[in-house]
Formats: sequence, structure tokens, C-alpha cells
Amino acid sequence: MSGIATAVDRQNRADVRAPSRVIRVLYLFPGEADGSAMIFAKKQVAAVREAGVVSETFCLESRTDLTQVRRESQRLRDAVASFRPDLVHAQYGTMTALFASLATTVPLVITFRGSDLNPAPSDPWLRSMVRRWLSQCAALKAARIICVSERLKRRLWWARDRAVVLPSGVDTDLFFPRSQPEARRELEWELHERIVLFNAGMSPAVKRLDLAQAAVNEAAKQCGRMRLVVLDGLVPHRTVAAMLNGADCLLLTSDWEGSPTIVQEALACNLPVVSVDVGDVRERLAGVTPSRIVERTPQALAQGLADILAGPGRSNGHASIVQVAQDHIARQTVALYREALGIT
Repeated sequence: MSGIATAVDRQNRADVRAPSRVIRVLYLFPGEADGSAMIFAKKQVAAVREAGVVSETFCLESRTDLTQVRRESQRLRDAVASFRPDLVHAQYGTMTALFASLATTVPLVITFRGSDLNPAPSDPWLRSMVRRWLSQCAALKAARIICVSERLKRRLWWARDRAVVLPSGVDTDLFFPRSQPEARRELEWELHERIVLFNAGMSPAVKRLDLAQAAVNEAAKQCGRMRLVVLDGLVPHRTVAAMLNGADCLLLTSDWEGSPTIVQEALACNLPVVSVDVGDVRERLAGVTPSRIVERTPQALAQGLADILAGPGRSNGHASIVQVAQDHIARQTVALYREALGIT
């Protein structure tokens, strides 16, 4: 009897695992705390928090006024001393990441999201070059780097061995297929008009609103009237979800992208996509029908729109987003933190 009890005790001890170490992360964002910018990154931080990370956020409100930046540096050091994070995670490159690398000795993780490493044609040449140079310098100090697409990772001059590809996650509790008529009634859209959705964000020039408008005008000549609905960065996410379910197609014409979150959100809502080959769109649209990746010309984009609008209404995109669901990306991010800290 005692032998059996001893064996059971040994098995019970083997089944008891020590609790995982809680990781503390200070997230660094550019811009104002209450602003709508970087909302997708802020939602990802919330998902990582739900995965067990203890976190606080620090918003770098000025990146150009050197006097203000010095004050922000002291404020960051005070935040680090108070919160005592294991890691600082800069959610953007350029001055945001460089500031984090210089203002604290806490191990640094950087997420590069697109315009911090890509050229920015809408900016003056010198400003665009400086932005990218700041990002590359910050990468030298990073313990780990996240790039939202493989193309973006290839833009790193160094430290690629410390970089992984993790796109921004999509909130599948908010973005999921709904009845198109129901969504249109909510938005007060006409039930039978053809609607092409375009996300101009905060940079219409980089997103190429001019090309989108030309493509829709050209497509209208082929298959009749349609309406281009333009999103900016201020539309509430719940409204965006309704618009993705109410539209007939998403159009993407950007010169440069990292991993466009709007494409993932469109797939989650089964909205067909017509896009140029930019960022990780080709990877995201692999196996998704109907969808089109076309040349960056009004004629090619117009043909893609005409093909989509002539076919069945929705895509099979929702089935493809498991790998970019927000909770999945959050778990991978936590694994990266543990690796950066040497926690097994």
C-alpha cells in the first residue's frame, strides 16, 4: 500500500507545474493617449494583456520638439522606475523606437509597421530618409524585432536574425460575416447600389486615393454605376465592421504597405478584395475567392472590380484568418517576449 501511495505521490508531483513567470511590458506609442491613431496596435496590446501580460502604456506626444522630447525622456524614466517592466515594446519605428532605445536600458522590442521602414512618397525626400534611418538605428538596440510582413523584414539593414514576421491581429469578435442587407440598413445605404470601399487612412496620397477614383470611374464605363466610399482613420471600428459587411468589394491601391489591417478585416467579413501587389496582400489572399491581385493601373484595377462585381456576392475569406486572429497573434507575441527574456 505504501509503495502505491509513493508512486501516486510522485505522479502528483510530476503533474504539478510551477506557475509561469508573469511578464511586465511597458508599451510605447507615438501620439496622444486618447487619439484614434494606432487603434489596431492598441487592440493588440489589449489582447496580449488578456494572454497574461501585465502592461502599462506610455504615449510619446512629441517627436520633433527637442525640448519636449527631453521632458518626455525624464517622464519615461520615471514610468520605468515606477512600473519596473521586464521589456519596453515600441509599437512603431522612427523617433518612437529610437527614443525608447536611448532613454532606457530595459530590453527593447520594436514592431515595425510599414511607413517606418518603407519610403513615404507623400513626405519630402529628406524627411522620409531620416525617418527610415532612425528606424534602422533603433533596430541595432532591439532585443527582438517584429515586422508585420516579410517584405518589411527584408528592408532591415541589420538585426534580421532577431526579427520575426507577425502581422497585426484582427478582432474576430468584431469583424465577422453578417447579412449584407442588415448592414446596409444600419448604415442607411441603398440595398441595390454597388459599393466599393476604400481605406484612405490618414495618408490618402500614400494609399493612392487618386488611383482608386480613376479605377472606379473606369470600371463604371464597363459595368455601370458604382459608388466609392472612402474610409479615414476616424471612423469607429464598429462602423468599419458594418461597412465591410455592407460593401460589395474592398479596393487597395497603395504604393507602400506593411500588412494592411483593413484587408484582414475584409477577409474576416467575407468581403471580396481587389488589390495591387503590396505588403503581404498576396499572402493574405492566397486561396481566397473571389479576389484579385492586379497591376497598378486604372485599367487593370477596373477590370478586377468588374469581374468581382459581376460574380457571387461574398468571399470565403473568413476561413483564412485563423493565423491572423488577434488571440493567436497575442500568444505568439507572448512567446517572443519569453524568448527575449530567456524564459523557457
